[in-house]
Formats: sequence, structure tokens, C-alpha cells
Amino acid sequence: MSRNSVRADAQHSRDDLVRALRSAGLRATSPRVAVLASLRNRPHTDAETLMRHARQELGTLSPQTIYNILGAFVEAGIVRRIEPAGSPALYELRVGDNHHHIVCRRCGAVGDVDCAVGKRPCLTPVETHGYLLDEAEVTYWGICPTCQRRSGMTTIAGSNRTTATSDHPIRATGDRR
Repeated sequence: MSRNSVRADAQHSRDDLVRALRSAGLRATSPRVAVLASLRNRPHTDAETLMRHARQELGTLSPQTIYNILGAFVEAGIVRRIEPAGSPALYELRVGDNHHHIVCRRCGAVGDVDCAVGKRPCLTPVETHGYLLDEAEVTYWGICPTCQRRSGMTTIAGSNRTTATSDHPIRATGDRR
């Protein structure tokens, strides 16, 4: 099993998670397996939520332990850390495939968006300032379908634009509260 093969499908057993950790050069401790299992079921999750779920399984677990585990996972390449503006760091198992993210401005929901170009870095800056570029992180921002329904917005067919049916001007423009 390659280090990039920990996916968020229900067929992964605990043994698969142990093998994934070991193949990444990590010891398969109970806290690590619990955090990895939690990430498998909850993509784009913050450390606090992961700690809460791991504690349900293991009992006590310190915040420092969670951050150490997540740091080891990121360093080993089996977990990706993303940092949408205004949000705590989020972690996911989808690594190594050059995908991007879409974030709801209202509720903070996060989804995966496949890269339109398909290869890294997928964006070319006007000036590299001598850097050797290997990645561009793209975050799309908008209003998710659930928040659109709640506020009376509807997506215009065939486009990525929305129209507001709310008569409240702030809600209609999509400003956060």
C-alpha cells in the first residue's frame, strides 16, 4: 500500500490503517490509528474535532498529542493540511493528486475540486523571483447549495453565478455576518 493510498472509503479496515501507517514509516499506535480512522470518515476536519472523536474511542488524549500526530502524518505524506483564510487548519487524507478546495463563505463547508489543468503547479505566475515552483494552492470561495437555499439564492443554470431572491441587501450580496 503506497503512502498516498489511504482513501476515505468505507472498505478500509483497521488493519489497512495500520499498514498505511507502517508503510509511511510510522509506528501504528492506538492514538495514530484512531486519528487516521477519524480522518477517513471526516475529510476536511480540524484538530479539535479529531481530538474529540479520538477521545470517544480512547478516553484521554492531550491536544499536544493530536498536533504531534497530525504533524507526523503531514510530514510522512499521508495527510494534507489546508488552511482556508479565517479558518483553523483542516486535515484530509486526499494527498498527492493536485486537487483544490471550495469553501462556503457562510457556513465554512469545504469540498474538493479536481484540478482543471491536471498537472502541477497548474498556475503560472508572471514572476517566480527565482523560485522553483511545484504547487499552487487554489481555494474557490462561494455560497454552498445549503446556504443558498436557506437565504433564497438560486444558481443560474449553466453558470457559476447566483441570483438572490432575498429582499435583504446584505444577504443578497453574500456578505458574511
